[in-house]
Order: sequence, then C-alpha cells, then structure tokens
Amino acid sequence: MSERLVPLGEIVTTHGIEGWLKLKLYNPQTTTLSSNQQIFLEKGGACSPHWLQAMKPHKGHLLLHLRGIDVINEAEKWTGAILSVAEETLQPLGPGEYYHYQAIGLDVYDTQGNWVGIITRIWTKEGGDLYVVTGLSKEYFIPAVKEIVEKIDFAGGRMIINPPPGLLDL
Repeated sequence: MSERLVPLGEIVTTHGIEGWLKLKLYNPQTTTLSSNQQIFLEKGGACSPHWLQAMKPHKGHLLLHLRGIDVINEAEKWTGAILSVAEETLQPLGPGEYYHYQAIGLDVYDTQGNWVGIITRIWTKEGGDLYVVTGLSKEYFIPAVKEIVEKIDFAGGRMIINPPPGLLDL
C-alpha cells in the first residue's frame, strides 16, 4: 500500500451482537469519519481495508458498523486494532494549522538550543492539548499554546519552545 495512513483511534471492544465496534478516538473532536468511507484496520502487522457503513456517538466513544461485519464473532477479532484513514482524505487546513499526527516525532528544543526530547504523543484535554515529549531520562508535558511554542518547523523536523521557569523541572 503506497498511501500514507493516519491513525485516528483504537478499537477497544465490540458493542452488542450485530458486529458493532467501539472506537476510542485519539482526538475526540475529529470530524474526519463519515458513513460510506474507506477506513483501514491495522492489527498484528497486517492492514485490512473496510468500508464504514454507519457510526454513532456512545459515551465518549464512537460506535462503528463496518460493511460485511454483521455478528459479534466477526467483530471480536478487530479489538485492539488501530483505525486509520488515507492521508489524502483529510480535510485541508488553514494557514498555521496542522494535524496532530504531523507533530509526532518532531525534535523539541528550547530557545537556547538545548534538546528537550521528541514528541511521542499528544494528549487532548478539556483545558487544551499537551505535547508529550520524551527526553533522555523523563517525559515532559508541554502545553500546546502560542505563549510556549515559538515555532514548528515541519520541514526541519523540529519544534522550538520557550518554557516558563520550572516547566521542565516538573
């Protein structure tokens, strides 16, 4: 498969006996998924294309019904799978905007040029997003706000931060 896949969440369990799957989204505010859309389930090193037949919100998750998966026995094998979509299906963004997956793997430096770590994930919280930056000996939680994030250079693979005193000591 030559297209780049963007992970949106993980199938955490089944729901009911008619083959519904419960998806925990990495970004609960995403509007990327829609009915009759091709999605990909990745599990155990294999990637399988599917068509999203129906979906509905349920207790902070999304319930999904995939074409051809109509009983719980067929659905159970996808528990633990990562749901992804093709990158070209994502909505275009405005200037200065980016998708979370694009920040994963960026090297993080402070304004003095000191390497802090690598962005390994992003936590979406009610108060705002946090970049989880893994350094040599600890993890840092960097608020994704313009007062701290000075520059994101996707071409250079780096983010420059201006942390307030004490942020990197927590």
